[in-house]
Amino acid sequence: MNPCPCFFRLGKGHGGSFRLLSPPVFWSSDLQLRKRGPGGGLYPLSRHSVPGLRLPPTSGLSPASQGAGRGLGAGRGLGAQRAAETRRRGKNMAGAAGPATGSGAAGGDGDDSLYPIAVLIDELRNEDVQLRLNSIKKLSTIALALGVERTRTELLPFLTDTIYDEDEVLLALAEQLGNFTGLVGGPDFAHCLLPPLESLATVEETVVRDKAVESLRQISQEHTPVALEAHFVPLVKRLASGDWFTSRTSACGLFSVCYPRASIAVKGEIRQYFRSLCSDDTPMVRRAAASKLGEFAKVLELDSVKSEIVPLFTNLASDEQDSVRLLAVEACVSIAQLLSQDDIEALVMPTLRQAAEDKSWRVRYMVADKFSELQKAVGPKITLNDLIPAFQNLLKDCEAEVRAAAAHKVKELCENLPMEGRETIIMNQILPYIKELVSDTNQHVKSALASVIMGLSTILGKENTIEHLLPLFLAQLKDECPEVRLNIISNLDCVNEVIGIRQLSQSLLPAIVELAEDAKWRVRLAIIEYMPLLAGQLGVEFFDEKLNSLCMAWLVDHVYAIREAATNNLMKLVHKFGTEWAQNTIVPKVLVMANDPNYLHRMTTLFCINALSEACGQEITTKQMLPIVLKMAGDQVANVRFNVAKSLQKIGPILDTDALQEEVKPVLQKLGQDEDMDVKYFAQEAISAVAQRLRKLDFPVKDSEEPSALGADKNHFPRPRGPGEVTGKVRPGAAARGNEARALSSLPERTAEFGGPGEIFYSGPGPELQSLVSERSPLPAV
Repeated sequence: MNPCPCFFRLGKGHGGSFRLLSPPVFWSSDLQLRKRGPGGGLYPLSRHSVPGLRLPPTSGLSPASQGAGRGLGAGRGLGAQRAAETRRRGKNMAGAAGPATGSGAAGGDGDDSLYPIAVLIDELRNEDVQLRLNSIKKLSTIALALGVERTRTELLPFLTDTIYDEDEVLLALAEQLGNFTGLVGGPDFAHCLLPPLESLATVEETVVRDKAVESLRQISQEHTPVALEAHFVPLVKRLASGDWFTSRTSACGLFSVCYPRASIAVKGEIRQYFRSLCSDDTPMVRRAAASKLGEFAKVLELDSVKSEIVPLFTNLASDEQDSVRLLAVEACVSIAQLLSQDDIEALVMPTLRQAAEDKSWRVRYMVADKFSELQKAVGPKITLNDLIPAFQNLLKDCEAEVRAAAAHKVKELCENLPMEGRETIIMNQILPYIKELVSDTNQHVKSALASVIMGLSTILGKENTIEHLLPLFLAQLKDECPEVRLNIISNLDCVNEVIGIRQLSQSLLPAIVELAEDAKWRVRLAIIEYMPLLAGQLGVEFFDEKLNSLCMAWLVDHVYAIREAATNNLMKLVHKFGTEWAQNTIVPKVLVMANDPNYLHRMTTLFCINALSEACGQEITTKQMLPIVLKMAGDQVANVRFNVAKSLQKIGPILDTDALQEEVKPVLQKLGQDEDMDVKYFAQEAISAVAQRLRKLDFPVKDSEEPSALGADKNHFPRPRGPGEVTGKVRPGAAARGNEARALSSLPERTAEFGGPGEIFYSGPGPELQSLVSERSPLPAV
């Protein structure tokens, strides 16, 4: 038999045949094959042959294969002896907790309650990745069942020796071990968790290593200073001097957590190891060291920062790999915060100036992205002398990505300038470059600038805004890129506070109209969301004159998401302008849509009534909206009729008892006898709600007017539930029922990404399509 751990294994069974075993993942090779019965069939082993209780004399695997289980003990060439030790631990754990196979069997001590724990232990070695993952996620349950001593002596060594699995299993294991301190006996035994995490910190997958390092950092805080030097620091040294780059990259994240509590002699060793990693031959290690340089500098003494960290920062910032140099920029922020102004000027600024002019655009991009942090770290004096010229160069960089990153920081840069002379600095040194970006050839640069430029108005004041910024705003409102216009409109509140929005109104209106009619439905959706804000700033007169027609046009858009947003928009406008405005301006136009030949538009009328009824109040709802809803109960399209029932249920709490009893109930009872089963269902639901409402108001309700017992009316059908909730056979001929338009128009609709007539998408089958899934049992008549 081939003992190679990279292949499936064949084990010879008791019946003389060969059986294919699982991939060698978390398996100890003592898995018992099932015995062959008298008739040639297989039956489970007895409880005495369950792993962990007693091995049969004839093991299912040959001695050669027993040294080939998957894991660090066997899969990495450490021999059969260590694999046998791993196998013994797995057997002992399963035997202690209960059986791993066979239903109803008792554990080693005859306790059936431990059977689930034994199953979890056995699943640690199962060939199914999902089962192993499930068991790892419940590792704390296994540890509680085993107790702290057996967790330390058996479970953790077993996990350490079998770390050779799928990445998602290892990731879950690394996460679990970070919270395991209490399960191994508390902080005094926290060092027991280090071996498996050390192994996880050396694997190839980055996310697993990062999670293992995160857990190690968490556990390090629970070590005493003595235990830290005895157990954790040696682990860091082993990782830092490992043969593979994976262990050395993981070590970079551990120096900062062990350094503060180490002795002076050990601190010197830690700094030496970190220096060696910063000059490692492998770029990945230098990159990891550069990313942790600032964090490590924060825990060092100031003298060590000047004498050791700054030279390392200088070397990393001039590394041949731009991926290393850009991470050094991030470390610059942390280092500058620790030094005085003179030290920053002498030790940090030469390197920072070099980074701002680096040949790699990625490094310059990082400088632009971290500019606000750098500005705060170096102070106002160095900002004026060095950072402002560097920022000017970034704003006119040859790479669009760099210009866009710098444009995003314009507002923050101006806000962080000292109050004294800030306006002069902006007007003379920043604004000329901003004017150039307004007409930039790259739309991402213009969009980034448009998202922040409006904020400058509050900094520069009214006069400067009108004279210098207003022309820029107007130019961007006419930009060909919709994202630029949208970003300007979304920040109009900043300008409104300073100069009012009237000065923008003439240019604002064409931009809004263009955005409202944009071919991309997401752009139209965005402008709808800003419409209540614009309405409040422009006033009701300007809105009625210029924008009201746009809001009504959105109600008949061919994309459902737009119609839905337009409905919610009307409700917000009513809250802003009042019910009288709604009664005179909005409600009449909405009710006219009830006669629209397109049934989707008629349903939109019902949706608007649902939204407006609460905002408009009882009087307007009863006098103007309710008659239209009742009239639509006779619509030819069933989708409209059952939405009438839903609307009546929605507005029922707003109506008075007379309207409910005399107008609503007769219509619902008629819908309850509708030929369409979905209309019947929603009518029945509405009748129940109305009856409950009347009962709360102490209005007499006849028994015949309430839903009767289940099954009283064979012609009434309940609404079917989702697939899997109701069992039953598909009714013959149900697929032929209805037409395509009615089936697809069942609510809710899914937002269409590419709108157009006939291009409306839905989130799932409506009531009629769901009826194909299961039979409907009868409900009583009304």
